[in-house]
Amino acid sequence: MTATSPSLTALATGWCALSALHDRIEARVERALQAAHGLSAREYSLLEVLSRQHDGEGGHLQMGQVSTSVVLSQSATTRLVTRLEDRGLLSRYLCPTDRRGIYTDVTQAGFALLEAARPTHGAAMQAALDEARHEPELRPLVEAVEALGTSA
Repeated sequence: MTATSPSLTALATGWCALSALHDRIEARVERALQAAHGLSAREYSLLEVLSRQHDGEGGHLQMGQVSTSVVLSQSATTRLVTRLEDRGLLSRYLCPTDRRGIYTDVTQAGFALLEAARPTHGAAMQAALDEARHEPELRPLVEAVEALGTSA
């Protein structure tokens, strides 16, 4: 395959469209969450991931797992956790079975903020998708995102 082959060109075009859709959604969500809740999109994602933890087997995530879930480096995730902990939205504690491990839980204030922010997040995502649907190169991606939501 050459650098100008049709399959590579199509792949690059698809990647650019996916990136454009992602950027559009993230920007819309960021603005909405900041304006309504003083929360960044990354902070929302972290609260959302941590809110799904449970006390059962494998129910609590270690920092490496959290980093993977929110698509940040471990050091960036630690800084983000610290910011939210300083705001009283998260708390950290030592793992009871492995003193080297640190777990992070969402506090009551964190759950309250997350609950308040969920409709804002959903509305901003939907608005971004509705807008993108009118662009022919983004329409198939919008449909794919929506199909993923209905198959869950």
